[in-house]
Amino acid sequence: MRRLLCVFALSVFLLPGFAHGAPDSSPPASPGEATAPAAASDALSAPLAPSETAAQGAPPETPVPEDKAGAEGDSETGEDDFDYDMEDVPAAEQVTIADPWEPFNRAMFTFNDRLYFWVLKPVAEGYSAVVPEPARVSVGNFFSNLRAPIRFVNCVLQANLIGASTELFRFMLNSTIGLAGLFDPAGGEEIGLLRQDEDFGQTLGVYGVGQGFYIVWPFFGPSSPRDTVGMVGDIFSYPISYLDPWYAWTAVRGYQAINDTSLQIGDYEAIKDAAIDPYVSIRNAYIQYRQKKVEERGATIPRSEPDVPGAGTPARGVGTEAVPQQ
Repeated sequence: MRRLLCVFALSVFLLPGFAHGAPDSSPPASPGEATAPAAASDALSAPLAPSETAAQGAPPETPVPEDKAGAEGDSETGEDDFDYDMEDVPAAEQVTIADPWEPFNRAMFTFNDRLYFWVLKPVAEGYSAVVPEPARVSVGNFFSNLRAPIRFVNCVLQANLIGASTELFRFMLNSTIGLAGLFDPAGGEEIGLLRQDEDFGQTLGVYGVGQGFYIVWPFFGPSSPRDTVGMVGDIFSYPISYLDPWYAWTAVRGYQAINDTSLQIGDYEAIKDAAIDPYVSIRNAYIQYRQKKVEERGATIPRSEPDVPGAGTPARGVGTEAVPQQ
């Protein structure tokens, strides 16, 4: 018992000395009190700074779970990612094309414009007044079914085997169940085989052939050297082109243009009225439209849209997708 009391007394007097490097001069603490280091007592006796006082008065912080903290950090990071000005976003790249034949092209554009308003539109309006719209839609389906070889061949050339198979089954179904293509059962909701949006001009673009420069052909409208070559390929793939004599297929193509125009009356007028310079507006819209078609490999044509938008108008190949010049 005496040894325990001696050890306790020595620990009381020696421990403060080891903590400060020298014996403490303060009187020894009573046996019932715990002795604290002098540094801790000095820190407690020093006056607190205002910030520390406010921190002591604040309620204790509730620890946040790691999963919630990570979620909050992600949300803050997401907000920072979207914290930018629209001015920092670069404008979308616009496809441009040279127009060295502009005087000729403007003359041809004026010719096509007057041909539409003076001849084609009046005839199409009279035709639509006599032939009801369902019948005209069926005629459009018939000609669209005859264009299946164009779409099929270009799907094969672009290695789009799914699109080629779709066109093959569409042609078989519409030529039989659809009564020679007058109806489009293959494109209905039950089957869902939509037309492939492919032609020879797009195929040349897929293989890297550029558009070259802008051309406006009489009767045919906007084009380019690449699309002109593609148009020749489309003609050779179109069964109507093999009608003999030559004026037979010319008359059929003329009737097709009248029927197509009757289903799109008002589209070209809307484009022209919205543009400051219709020639420039249609030129830019045509180039953007054709570039988009080249990039959209394997795209389909909605059932309600024609094979060639704006057919029979100076905006052939553009239709309602023209962007008016601002």
